[in-house]
Amino acid sequence: MDEQLKREAIALYDRFTHEGLERRDFMARMVVIAGSAAAAEALIGAIAASPAAAAVVPADDRRLRTATLTPYPRYSAYAAVPRAVPGRLPAVMVIHENRGLNEHIRDVTRRVALAGYFALAPDFLSPAGGTPANEDQARELIGKLDLAAAVAAGAGMIDSLKRRSNSNGHAGAVGFCWGGAFVNRLALAAGNRLDAGVVYYGTAPDPAEAAKVQTPLLIHHAGLDERVAQTLLPWAAALRTANKPVTLYTYKGANHAFNNDTSAERYSKPAADLAWQRTLAFFREQLR
Repeated sequence: MDEQLKREAIALYDRFTHEGLERRDFMARMVVIAGSAAAAEALIGAIAASPAAAAVVPADDRRLRTATLTPYPRYSAYAAVPRAVPGRLPAVMVIHENRGLNEHIRDVTRRVALAGYFALAPDFLSPAGGTPANEDQARELIGKLDLAAAVAAGAGMIDSLKRRSNSNGHAGAVGFCWGGAFVNRLALAAGNRLDAGVVYYGTAPDPAEAAKVQTPLLIHHAGLDERVAQTLLPWAAALRTANKPVTLYTYKGANHAFNNDTSAERYSKPAADLAWQRTLAFFREQLR
């Protein structure tokens, strides 16, 4: 497919999944882009995340211990930690996309744990009964979520992570898409209790609030992500103006969700690998 048409399809899919574009309108426009209903369905399948995609770190990886925990009242979470623990560990909270706590985010959580952290991925849809298998239902529930209550719960989880018996006293957070936006808001809610935040292509609060941030932030921005750029870039500029510790990287030619290796059309291995290296280096600097 022509590269421009592919970009239009991805932008349209983002409008459907993030801005509430009506499904019938979405499908009609996608058929125009793809050329037929069958081609549109195939294209949507390539853009959307695949729940059947193979994990980078298998769920039964012998190097890790995993468990389901309750880190805060009414919230469950998936946790992973290295079996060979070299002393007290910092913690990293992994915050899911608008699809909720799915297998991809569990996989990312295991990747974080293998890097030497107590990794915790809360299910912020827990108060609504937990993440459903159907992604459309998950997105609908995310849209109805009491975001302020979820962010407050996230701040409480950061406190509990730092109080763990084998904690080194430091805790950070990394979030993707909806989770990236969550990290921006967590940096405001948790204050200096959050020791480091990594934002992957997440929308941002009003730039006027930047002066309140006390957390070092690392921001990964997808160069083709015009929707998120409208709030994220002014937010980063305001943080700099307020002399806050923020680093922004823009990945030219990368689409929104470029880190999600279960989406064939949006995943960019060069951008994802570089951003991951930068993320782990940032956490080493801030949390050790």
